[in-house]
Amino acid sequence: MNKKNIFLIILFLTGCLCTVLSQTVTSPDGRYSFTFAQVHNRLTYRLSFNGKDMTHGELGVDIDNHLVESAMGIPTDTNRVWTAGMRLTGTETLSKDTTWTPVYGEYAQLRDHYNELTLHFAKGSTEGANGTAYDKRKQYLFDIIVRAYDEGIAIRYHFPEATNGLFMHITSDRTSFAFADGTEAWHAAWAQAQYSRVKLLKSEPAWCNESERPLLLHLPNGLYTAIGEAALSDFVRGKLKLTADNVLGMSMYDTADIITPYDMPWRVIMAGEKAVDLINNKQLFLNLNAPCRISDTSWIRPGKAIRVTQLNMAAAMKCVDFAVDRGLQYIELDAGWYGPEMRVESSALRVASNRDIDMPRLCQYAREKGIGVWLYVNQRALWQQLDSILPRFNEWGVSGIKFGFVQVGSQEWTTWLHQAVEKCARYHIMVDIHDEYRPTGWSRTYPNLMTQEGVGGNEEMPNAQHNTILPFTRFLCGPADYTPCYFNGRVKNTHTHQLAMPVVYYSPITFLYWYDKPELYRGEEELDFWKHCPTVWDESIALDGEPGEYIVQARRSGNEWYVSAMNGLTERTVVLNTACFLKKGKKYTMELYTDDPTLKTRTNVRTQMLTIKGGKPITLHLLSSGGAAVRFVPTK
Repeated sequence: MNKKNIFLIILFLTGCLCTVLSQTVTSPDGRYSFTFAQVHNRLTYRLSFNGKDMTHGELGVDIDNHLVESAMGIPTDTNRVWTAGMRLTGTETLSKDTTWTPVYGEYAQLRDHYNELTLHFAKGSTEGANGTAYDKRKQYLFDIIVRAYDEGIAIRYHFPEATNGLFMHITSDRTSFAFADGTEAWHAAWAQAQYSRVKLLKSEPAWCNESERPLLLHLPNGLYTAIGEAALSDFVRGKLKLTADNVLGMSMYDTADIITPYDMPWRVIMAGEKAVDLINNKQLFLNLNAPCRISDTSWIRPGKAIRVTQLNMAAAMKCVDFAVDRGLQYIELDAGWYGPEMRVESSALRVASNRDIDMPRLCQYAREKGIGVWLYVNQRALWQQLDSILPRFNEWGVSGIKFGFVQVGSQEWTTWLHQAVEKCARYHIMVDIHDEYRPTGWSRTYPNLMTQEGVGGNEEMPNAQHNTILPFTRFLCGPADYTPCYFNGRVKNTHTHQLAMPVVYYSPITFLYWYDKPELYRGEEELDFWKHCPTVWDESIALDGEPGEYIVQARRSGNEWYVSAMNGLTERTVVLNTACFLKKGKKYTMELYTDDPTLKTRTNVRTQMLTIKGGKPITLHLLSSGGAAVRFVPTK
């Protein structure tokens, strides 16, 4: 008798106790252990990391579908737990270890290595007239898929193809996460909000609102944990709500209608002994998405951009020339180029009559100098005109569209938005989504989705504490268009803090000089760091840091290394251990940019050119709200 049959017999014999024997899956390195059990009609789990308890909770969904349930003889009480009464009918296991090459990213290659456990459930009538035959027409089928990576755990609900062909109306996601008393979280109520560090207690005012994901937590046993969402393209957005003291639950934006077979988004749980461990394992979000569906990706070109702040032909051409001189690849015309963006009559098929811009001639001028053009379009015009806009922009020679004020959350708008990105790919147009959209790794499937906002960036002018929380929270799920600026007087941090951003903050399309104009540049030599700095990388290592305190990030492009440090509100000294990334004993030219208030310059940034050997530690003194930027070039 095989193991599966023995297991099912044991399940039958223990069924009267309403308890199913546990099923466990561990990560390839053995550090994560996920154990499932069914107890008193509840689908439960426990999760540990390095032998330390992380979280436990419930799994499942609720469904309200009167017609289907009545036909199947299942009670139609909409307040009941739909997953109660599910019978575990079997399990499957799978192990996978492959490597794939992204079109661009933070790594030249990514390893996709996991152990998978699938739990098959059924609900409804299972007996025919003779009491033994199965009647699949009167069953709901439901799978829980658990993947254990070295980087984290992912849980997905799968609905197999229903033989009755009827849809399901999903009303809630019952996934919950219970933590030890004393756990703290970095809460943000919306995608562009500031963070507050709070305990998981109903008495905390922050929990009057749900929290954005990824949600960073610090456990009493020392572990850092993050909860996120991956592979969201045609479902409703999930956030996290406090359902009881120390218990978080998934909160769906709205109900969702699905037709089987169907996969819900992944629920992701990561852990680390150090906070930077989460940063170094965030490729998990990409691994949980489907491979690239664009056959020819040669037109997808990462790079740096400057916004045209004065919407006229002369200013736009001046920005093109500035881009050439300062190592940028794009210019962008923002809101207003085709008229008031919120007005129905504003058509993105033409330039507004009060704007002195010849779009085809501008695109040709830029193209002749190796510069691309991005255009902002509000969702009102996108929704009304997308199918007409795309061929027109393609005719003009536009490189990318910045989507503005998109609706997010509902199943309808989530599906529309991702279908719009897919349509853009057909016309070789890249996309930057602004406002409240947060990524879930879908740019692996459609890499023309280059970046997105969903972050409290320089449009809000946050302080250094907020800026040093972001790498441990928002940037875990994907790139963010923070829009760094350099000369604007409203910036609350030092110039070197700003200079460090393109290395710490990953974004394949990076908008620099956001509130700046070309004429503000007066030959500041430290801005050569921005000129040479790439936006995509072959290797990335978060070296050190604590949320809200500081972050030190190293990245490699070819044989050059870039390292940036951003500091919070407390002055500190950090030691850069170059043995972690440079070849020991090899000579490098080190370009070092640091804050120096004693300098009699506009920006107070000191530039030093030094020769060092790999392996030598480097001490960086970081001012309050300051930073440091370093470029290592091998000497010949």
